[in-house]
Amino acid sequence: MQLSIFLRRFNHLRTSFTSSIRYLSEKPISNLDDKNLQCSNYDQKTVCEALTCYNNDWQKALEFFNWVESESGFHHTTETYNRMIDILGKYFEFETSWSLINRMSENPISFPNHVTFRVMFKRYVTAHLVQEAMDTYDRLDDYKLRDETSFYNLVDSLCEYKHVVEAEELCFGKNVIANGFSVSNSTKIHNLILRGWSKLGWWGKCKEYWEKMDSEGVVKDLFSYSIYMDIMCKSGKPWKAVKLYKEMKSKRMKLDVVAYNTVIRSIGASEGVEFGIRVFREMRERGCVPNVATHNTVIKLLCEDGRMKDAYRMLDEMPKNGCQPDSVTYMCLFARLEKPSEILSLFGRMIRSGVRPRMDTYVMLMRKFERWGFLQPVLYVWKTMKESGDTPDSAAYNAVIDALIQKGMLDIAREYEDEMVERGLTPRRRPELVEKSLEETLVCR
Repeated sequence: MQLSIFLRRFNHLRTSFTSSIRYLSEKPISNLDDKNLQCSNYDQKTVCEALTCYNNDWQKALEFFNWVESESGFHHTTETYNRMIDILGKYFEFETSWSLINRMSENPISFPNHVTFRVMFKRYVTAHLVQEAMDTYDRLDDYKLRDETSFYNLVDSLCEYKHVVEAEELCFGKNVIANGFSVSNSTKIHNLILRGWSKLGWWGKCKEYWEKMDSEGVVKDLFSYSIYMDIMCKSGKPWKAVKLYKEMKSKRMKLDVVAYNTVIRSIGASEGVEFGIRVFREMRERGCVPNVATHNTVIKLLCEDGRMKDAYRMLDEMPKNGCQPDSVTYMCLFARLEKPSEILSLFGRMIRSGVRPRMDTYVMLMRKFERWGFLQPVLYVWKTMKESGDTPDSAAYNAVIDALIQKGMLDIAREYEDEMVERGLTPRRRPELVEKSLEETLVCR
């Protein structure tokens, strides 16, 4: 069953009932006019994709999650539970998340796994609830998952979301927890912390930590070099990344696709796109197959150099090379296009080819058209987003509201603002709408 039909079915049914948006009845829905709506041809992939569409509306996502199980007899798997828990965590609904984890534990096909708690670590740390994340790790004995993998996932989450100080203390501080395994000379742990300093943008600390790894005898692997090359590139020193690349080659280290992607970006930034393309050819000659990120890197370099025809040519060649373009591929091109007609044409191609735009893709396009003073393309992108089943976030609402205000359509802008509030999103304060509201109040009096 196609995802769009699946979502239309759910949205059709949910409008027929006035029960709580948070939980649906366990009883099956009956008396439907459309016999096609009685089928239950759902699979894990379709359910996960549908949940992703409701990523920006946890209540609707949870309603759907319960509906698909009670109405069709679909049995949720560990993966569908994990997707739902991730959405709940995004909105700090941790109590409900734990309720789902308890439900997972009751069924062997949905028992919590390492991914389940990696999601919990990530969402707790994103909310800056570091102690709660650590407490979650301590609870993993109940699920027989308090092991090295879970510990690495916890440290990774802390470093990924800018709590690297706490991560370093957890691994090497005075009160290191007893785990039954050692991380003092773990290359993987040091790589995670090095990347954590990079996330903070503390370039001096990155250099200090890189040298500390040498002084403490920590073996640097391919990932260590890839991380530090990326640091050099982001800190505005791509030539140093190129130097590291040459050092790796002198050590006869076999580069993987991640390392090559960083090298292509670094060389392209420091020596020009042609040198980046040479490395791209080199990696293929050495048997390292470029992935989507590799092609995106080259396309971005070509776009930044103004070589749009070459960028389009690579876009055309990607499927022939076994790489399907993704939303990032198209965003590289959108960023450089300056004609609305070209953007809409490429956007149409993106949709027809089956590439699902991310929410920031929609926002990027609406903002572009808004800056140029074009309202109709903004509304077209908004309509496409809604028809695709994607739930707009605050950035998307703000983009369409600003475009409407720019054209003086305050009443319609207010409708979108009210819709935001109904969904629990906080609109940005806009004098135009506030003044209009006050004026209407005075007239009414």
